[in-house]
Amino acid sequence: MKNNSRRDFIRKSMLSLSGAALVPAALNNRNIEKVPGNIPELPARTLGKTGIKTPLLSMGAANASATGFVKTAYEGGVKLFFSANYYGEGNNEILVGNALRDMPRDSYIIGTASVPDGIDMRTGLLPKSFTTDSYMKKTEESLKRFGLDYIDILLFPFAGKKETVLHDAVLETFEKVKKQGKARFVGIASHGDTEEALNAAVESGIYDVAMISYNFKIQNLDALNAAISSAAKAGIGIVAMKASAGASRDKSSTPINVNAAYKWALQNEHISSVVSGMTSIEELNKNLAMIQNIKLSDQEKKDLQLASALSPEGLYCQQCKQCIPQCPHNLDIPTIMRSYMYAYGYKNTSQAWHTLAGTEITSHACKDCGTCKVKCPSGFDVMGKITDIARLGDVPKDFIHS
Repeated sequence: MKNNSRRDFIRKSMLSLSGAALVPAALNNRNIEKVPGNIPELPARTLGKTGIKTPLLSMGAANASATGFVKTAYEGGVKLFFSANYYGEGNNEILVGNALRDMPRDSYIIGTASVPDGIDMRTGLLPKSFTTDSYMKKTEESLKRFGLDYIDILLFPFAGKKETVLHDAVLETFEKVKKQGKARFVGIASHGDTEEALNAAVESGIYDVAMISYNFKIQNLDALNAAISSAAKAGIGIVAMKASAGASRDKSSTPINVNAAYKWALQNEHISSVVSGMTSIEELNKNLAMIQNIKLSDQEKKDLQLASALSPEGLYCQQCKQCIPQCPHNLDIPTIMRSYMYAYGYKNTSQAWHTLAGTEITSHACKDCGTCKVKCPSGFDVMGKITDIARLGDVPKDFIHS
């Protein structure tokens, strides 16, 4: 990182301009809440200083496999769609772009995340080789895949460590994409070390949005809520991902009451929207009905209490990283556990495969350990899960559907 004076200069430069002022002149006066007359208006909250009034439900498109379903969600009133350049190796951005191409550009919001090359998932730190030019190139590649002139929300994913969130090259990239009109707003996405990431985002004075893991299974909830409150007061719009905590309680697919889980997240007034990876009309309709009344019933509270129990077979990993120094092989266990959740909870084999590939794990990773030395705070059978999901790495890439 460079010195703080450079960061302050970037901050002042970005704060002197509004999100609307940074896009091409033809877009300056557009109404970002404008929707066609036949599209229903859903209950909404304002997404921080962006001014966007987003429905309480947003679509995470990682599991989307057909343009028709994305269109159906849009026609149901969903306005905010999230993708990432690593979903299906970029094919997901193409799918979302194709689905919304014929819709008025001012009637939907696109968010995407771009993983920087070389980021260390174990530490959350960037390599010395990370540059503004390399990250700008990734943003431009996403724009081409979407077929868009600009992205509404550009997220820096796997943000956790303060050094990464405040990295000068990251801030310089975001300054550049906003000045060039390639992104209206910028933000972070965080699976772990979330309090540190949010506090750093507040310190920067630059970020507009934060997408964070937030659900009823979070163990350090008071600390996380305090960081969320601080970020919200600073004008950062908060979107909740992983709100369903894996969607299933265990590998055998014992279901979690997902609508109750979403309602739980929305009890926090600072959560502007929950991101749902819905894939069916039935899921969509249930979600749309859910946000009409987010008060938790007594039965829903009981369902969440039952699903909160710690279990060796549980799916939601806290991403606390306490496991990494305990492992004699220094395995990236948090990422492996996310892969396990994607495979067994969200039934997304492609995302599970690609997530696992980033760990470079082999199917024999635990063969030299008679007894696992890792003691997981969530009670996970760490060796059992690793041995199970590692088999996926032996499946040739050609057999994985993107």
